[in-house]
Amino acid sequence: MSDHYAELLMYVAPEAVQHANQRWLTRLFERLQLTRRNADHLDLPSLWRAPELLVTQTCGYPLMTQLRGQVRVIGRPHYALAHSSNGEHCSLLLTRNDNPRTQLADFYNSRGVLNGHDSNSGMNLLRERLAPLQRDGHFFASVGLSGAHRESLRWLREDRADLAAIDSVTYDYLARFAPQEVAGLRIVTHSAPSPTLPYIGPLSLSDQQVTRIREAMNLALQELPDVVETLGIQAVLPASEDHYQVLLDYQQRAASIGYSKLQ
Repeated sequence: MSDHYAELLMYVAPEAVQHANQRWLTRLFERLQLTRRNADHLDLPSLWRAPELLVTQTCGYPLMTQLRGQVRVIGRPHYALAHSSNGEHCSLLLTRNDNPRTQLADFYNSRGVLNGHDSNSGMNLLRERLAPLQRDGHFFASVGLSGAHRESLRWLREDRADLAAIDSVTYDYLARFAPQEVAGLRIVTHSAPSPTLPYIGPLSLSDQQVTRIREAMNLALQELPDVVETLGIQAVLPASEDHYQVLLDYQQRAASIGYSKLQ
C-alpha cells in the first residue's frame, strides 16, 4: 500500500510553524513517492496506533506509559533554539512578572496549572522539580487543568494560576512568532533535561524502513532551508525507547519521596 497517514500535531502554533511542518511532510512524501491520506477523522491515540501510519510525533511520556512496545521510534529532532539543542529540550517554569515569588520553593501553596496529566513537559518534568519541595504529598493549594500549553500561558496572564511548566520548544516558537502570548511572564527556573519529542511509526516497520524514513526526513530538511529556519530543526537524530527511559526515572524518583501525583 502506497498511501499513509502523516501528521505533526505536537507543535501546531503559531501558524508559521504549522505551515512549515506541512511543507516538510509534503516534501517527505514526494521523496518517498507515496500518497498521503487525510487523517482528520483520527484522534491522536488512533493516529499513533494506525497501521497505515508513516510518521507522526508523540510526547515522550505517553510513548513510555501508553505506547511502549506498540510503535517504532524513528528519531527525535535536533533543535537549534534558545532552550532546546542537541536532541534535548526542557520545561520552563513560568510565572507572571508581577508575582512576588522568586524561588521555586516560594510557590508552595500557590495555584498550579497543567496542560494535561499525561504530558511530560507540563506534568512529569514539573513533578520532578517539585518533588523535593512537597510536604506530605502536596505542593500546590490548587491544580487546574488547561488542556494545552497555550491555555496554561493564558491562565498565567489572566492571573488564574501562579506557576506552569511549558515545553521549551513551544515557548521558543511563541516568543518568536507570537510574543504577545508570553508577554508579562518570566522564567522561574528550568526543568531537568528531556529528550525531544519522538517521531514514531507503526510497529510493523523494519529497521531498514525506519532508517529510510529518517533519512528522507533529513534530505527533505536539506532541500527546504526556510523550513529549517522556521522550525529550528537541524536534523532528525536516531532514537529508540531507551532514550526515553529517563522520563520514567524522573517519575520513579518523585514517587520514591512521596510525590507520585502532582498536587
